[in-house]
Amino acid sequence: MDLGIKDKVALVTASSRGLGRAVAEELAAEGANLVLCARSESSLDETVRAITGSSSVRVISVVADISDPAAVERVWACARDEFGRVDILVNNAGGPRAGPFEAHPPSAWTDAWRLTFESAVNMTRSVLPGMKQRLWGRIINITSIAVKQPVDGLILSNSVRAAVTGFARTLANEVATYGVTVNNVMPGYTLTDRIAHLAESNATRRGTTVAAEIAAMESQIPMRRLGTPKEFAAMVAFLASERATYTTGASIPVDGGWIRSLL
Repeated sequence: MDLGIKDKVALVTASSRGLGRAVAEELAAEGANLVLCARSESSLDETVRAITGSSSVRVISVVADISDPAAVERVWACARDEFGRVDILVNNAGGPRAGPFEAHPPSAWTDAWRLTFESAVNMTRSVLPGMKQRLWGRIINITSIAVKQPVDGLILSNSVRAAVTGFARTLANEVATYGVTVNNVMPGYTLTDRIAHLAESNATRRGTTVAAEIAAMESQIPMRRLGTPKEFAAMVAFLASERATYTTGASIPVDGGWIRSLL
């Protein structure tokens, strides 16, 4: 299937590893040029080398902490100077730290809000005017299954990602007539560093082992296995595509059937 995004420009945040990197690789495979950003320069450089070594797309990278509004502006300025536009925005961020409510001081809530919610709002604010002017754009937020069915031990993520969902669903209605779609993709338990850290946190808190915690996650999934980043990235690529012109305001799970709700 030709997704129709060859030579489009995609900005993917937190894209040096995990889900962000998988999304960047999938978009590059479809011919989209990339603007990547992350906090780790070494990881980011390795990702750029891997993508440019396997595709002919143009890739630029910016070392940036997207919880800082000034860093968001710097990423957008680099994208604008290099490509003149951003057609596809994938808002991704490393998840807020795990733990129950009483484990988090007020500063943890502020940090989670800036990293997960404000970064998405600020990135969107930067690229949206150009999308509206061109009458084409894709804004995709990587959220979590936690916004549909809260995950124990992830109170920060459960709370703040729900705010991103409300923002995106409202914005989708506001920009639909401009040919701009806004969707959320909700990863389930997926083979990333984030899941490893969650398993370690739960094991420490419950007095179990990491292997036992991973097995417990898998037991909740009808497919009885964790997902892969590539499986997740395929859904994001479709929503970024020309084929997804009539899908907006949606929150789509990629979770092996973990969410049990009807809606």
